[in-house]
Amino acid sequence: MPVSGRAFLAGLLALGLTLPAAPVFAQAAAPVAPLSPPAGGPEALPAPPTGKPLQPDLAPSARHAAQGPASVADLAAGLLDAVVNISTSQNVKNDDDTPTPKVPEGSPFQDFFDEFFNGQGGDNNAGRKVESLGSGFVIDPTGFIVTNNHVIEGADDIEINFANGSKLKAKLVGRDTKTDLALLKVEPRKPLTAVPFGDSRRMRIGDWVMAIGNPFGLGGSVTIGIVSARGRNINAGPYDNFIQTDAAINRGNSGGPLFNMYGEVIGINTAIISPSGGSIGIGFSVPTELAQNVVQQLKEFGETRRGWLGVRIQPVTDDIAESLKMDTPRGALVAGIVDNGPIKNGEIKPGDVVVKFAGEDIDEMRDLPRIVAESPVGKAVDVVLFRDGKEMTVKVTLGRLEDSEPEADDAKAAPGADEPDEGEGTEREGTDQAEPPAAELPAADSVLGMKLAGLTPESRKRFSVVDTVEGVLITDVAAQSAAADRRLQPGDVIVEIGQEGMKTPEDVVARIEELKASGRRNALMMVANKAGELRFVTLRIE
Repeated sequence: MPVSGRAFLAGLLALGLTLPAAPVFAQAAAPVAPLSPPAGGPEALPAPPTGKPLQPDLAPSARHAAQGPASVADLAAGLLDAVVNISTSQNVKNDDDTPTPKVPEGSPFQDFFDEFFNGQGGDNNAGRKVESLGSGFVIDPTGFIVTNNHVIEGADDIEINFANGSKLKAKLVGRDTKTDLALLKVEPRKPLTAVPFGDSRRMRIGDWVMAIGNPFGLGGSVTIGIVSARGRNINAGPYDNFIQTDAAINRGNSGGPLFNMYGEVIGINTAIISPSGGSIGIGFSVPTELAQNVVQQLKEFGETRRGWLGVRIQPVTDDIAESLKMDTPRGALVAGIVDNGPIKNGEIKPGDVVVKFAGEDIDEMRDLPRIVAESPVGKAVDVVLFRDGKEMTVKVTLGRLEDSEPEADDAKAAPGADEPDEGEGTEREGTDQAEPPAAELPAADSVLGMKLAGLTPESRKRFSVVDTVEGVLITDVAAQSAAADRRLQPGDVIVEIGQEGMKTPEDVVARIEELKASGRRNALMMVANKAGELRFVTLRIE
C-alpha cells in the first residue's frame, strides 16, 4: 500500500526518538517433521561436541583474532572522563513581520494563539532559543577541549557537561571552517582528565577503533569498529582526508574522539552517510595528522596560519599524462600563477606538474592544497616539478593563505588557496546567447571543430577578451566535435599547444600536424577564457 508523504515524514522524525526499533522477522518456515532415530539405534547417533576449536590448525593468536578484540572495558574506563557532552544555545531573532492574528477576547483559542505566535510582537520580540548537543574531548588538563565547528557554530552559550555530572561554561578559543574543527576553553577548579593525540598515519585498514560520544543526548556511549578506509574525500572541504569507520556514529557524536587500542585519539568524528539519520556503519573522522596542527595553531594564535603556494591547479588525466610523456598520471598540473603571490621569479610555470612538495609525493591533485596548507608560512620548501619530459627541483618560499574570499565581481580574481582550477570534466556555463555569430573563415583556419582567428582590437572587443591575453581566438565550435567535448567555446583563446606558444591560426594548424606526424594521439592545449584565466585541455587528434 503506498505511504503518504505525511506518514513518511513522521517515520523519519520517529528515528530521532529513543524508541526501540521494530524487530525484523523472516517469513515463517513450514513445520518440520520430527526426525526418526537412525536405523542403527542409539549407538549410531553422532558423538557430542568435544569443545575443540573448529579450526584446530590455527595458532592460538590467530584463533583469538578471528573471534574479535578482547573486552575494551578497561580501556574505555580510563577514557570516559576525558570525553564531554557539549550543549549549546542560540537566540534566533524572529524576522517574520506577519501580524499576529487577532482572536476575540476570552476565546478558547487565545492561549493557543499567544503561545504559537510568541515572539512576533510585544514583550516577546527577542525571538526564540535553539539548543543543540554534541561531543568533545579534553586535550589539556588546564581545560582545552576539541570539538567540531558545526557543533558550536553560531552559539551564544556553550556549556560543557562532564562524566561526573559537573558543568562548566566554555569560551571559544578559535575555529577552522575548512576542517570543521573548534577549540574551547573552560576554567576548572582542579586539573581535568585529558587524552593524547596519536598518529593516524600508522592506522591500517582493519585496525580496531573505539568511538565515545553523546549520540542523541546519551552521554558516555561507547562503540567499537574498525578502520574501513583511509583518505576519503566526501567533498566536505578543501582538505578532505577522512578516516572511514564502521564504529557506530550517530547524531550527537559530532566532535567526539575516535581512539586506537592504546587510548590515543586518532580521529575526530565529524560526519556520517545515512538515508535515515542513524548509523549504517559509514562514519567519517578527521584524522589527527590533519587535526593536530590545526588545533595547535588555534591554541597558539586563535586562528589558523596556512602556507600558500599561489598556483591554480587541475588534475592530471590519462590524456594529459600521455601528452606530457609521463609514465603514469600523477601530481597536480599548474594551470596558472596568482599575481602578487609567492611565485615571483618564474620558479613554477603554467604547464608544470608538481609531483613532490616538501618531500611528500603528490599522488593526485587534491594532495597538494592539503600539504601546502600544513606547511609553515615563510618556509622555503623544495618543489619537484615535471617539466619538458624530466623532473627538476625548485625552491619556493611560502606565503600565508588568507581566509577571505576574492570578490565575486573581480574578473581577474584567482582562487585564493592553491585551489583546483576549472579544467577537463568540470561543468562550465554555456556560451552567451547575445554573442554575434562567428565570421566565416577560410577552411585552413578550421581545425578539430574550431574556427580560429587572430586577436585584433576589433575581435577582442567583439568577444570581450581582456588585453592581457595573447594567442589565437576561437570564434566558433562545431557541435559534437573534439573541441565541443572539452567544453571549448567562442571567446576562448589558445595560448599554447604542446608547450609552444601560438600567435596565428596557421601556427595552430601546423602544430597539430606536427604532433600527428610524431605519433601523438592527443594535443595538450593551454587555453585562456575571456577573463584571462588559464586551464589545460587535451584534444584527440587521431
